[in-house]
Amino acid sequence: MASRDSSQSPFVVVLTIIGVVALLVWWAGWALPVVLVAIMVMIMGHEFGHFITAKRAGMEVTDFFVGFGPVLWAIKRGETRYGVRAILFGGYVKVPGMSWESEIAPQNESRTYRSASYPRKVLFASAGSLMHGVMALVLAWASLTFVGLPSSDHVGVLAFSHWDGHHQTAAQQAGLRLTDQIVAVDGVAITSPDQLVALVHGDAGRTLTLSVRRNGRMITLHATPVDGRTLKEGGVALASGTRPDGFLGIEVGALVTRSSLLGAVPGSFHQVGTMINAALKGLGHVFTPGEFTSLFHQVVSPAAANNRSNQLTRPESIVGVVRLAVQSTQNGVGTLLEILMAVNIFVGVLNMLPMLPLDGGYVLIATYERVRSRRGRAYHADVTRLTPVIYAFMSVLLVLFASTLYLDIVHPIANPF
Repeated sequence: MASRDSSQSPFVVVLTIIGVVALLVWWAGWALPVVLVAIMVMIMGHEFGHFITAKRAGMEVTDFFVGFGPVLWAIKRGETRYGVRAILFGGYVKVPGMSWESEIAPQNESRTYRSASYPRKVLFASAGSLMHGVMALVLAWASLTFVGLPSSDHVGVLAFSHWDGHHQTAAQQAGLRLTDQIVAVDGVAITSPDQLVALVHGDAGRTLTLSVRRNGRMITLHATPVDGRTLKEGGVALASGTRPDGFLGIEVGALVTRSSLLGAVPGSFHQVGTMINAALKGLGHVFTPGEFTSLFHQVVSPAAANNRSNQLTRPESIVGVVRLAVQSTQNGVGTLLEILMAVNIFVGVLNMLPMLPLDGGYVLIATYERVRSRRGRAYHADVTRLTPVIYAFMSVLLVLFASTLYLDIVHPIANPF
């Protein structure tokens, strides 16, 4: 049986969202709405983790909302009210009994959070961060499978040079194309760009046999390096000295390679593991007295705020993260996916800090209660005794949020792309 709250019709809500997205595309291009939608998906993925684990654990879930503020649309199915609120950057899942001070009807007590077993409490509290890990894994897998990463084992043609007075370089005359992988030179396997450069420089005027992989198949080409002392680019000689120095006229480097559907799985776990380690180190840096001192100097001093070294190390607010993600699209989809991965990991790790009101705080309380409990006698922690500590922690977060938000608006970090 479904009942509907007094709110806007779904049609009006959908039209409003479409209108806002269209306005954003017109104002800032496609990147901004894509990033905003991606962040909303992350937020709701976090909340869905809490929602599904609560349902599976038999807890009562009374609300599952996208956004905060006034209700735009809501519908009740069974015991749960689903809906959309006006401020879309957020969401929440409501499960009764998150503290022992909550008043719950006796007939509903068995389905509250506080009455659940210890493993179910921990799983419910951790589910949001676990979902961030899952989303990061999916993004890493998609990046490796559909975008790819530069591979040092795949040396290839990234660009061609422009020799003064020459229509083509030696490489172009030999038939090389962009993204060709140079597998071997005269039978010598190529394992790095430096190795290839060294071979070419030492063979000016001698024809080389190149084994090239192009679009998955092997071909053989013949190229003759030209003495750089006879070549110029922009009026500047490529080489000098008494000995010949061979040039093919290509820029070589690691080619981007894509993994198979299954082959990307271990790489995804490796990427996420590396990012978790970086996030832990980053959090350790953020909550140091030195970092807060640095933020204070940047807030009161424009020179410090615009200092490049300070910008490279300071934390960013949601405004800075959105701006960075939008700017990253200039460098390709792969860079955007990497930033979204990093955001997922950082938020997931931050949420597991053992302090209320973060999810890690609930895990800590549940663990403390489990340790203090005895057979047949459950221990109930008095969370109100932690109120001063919670307020102090929230004050630190508020200072951090306000400082980074101010800096990201007034002194934004220079575009790194």
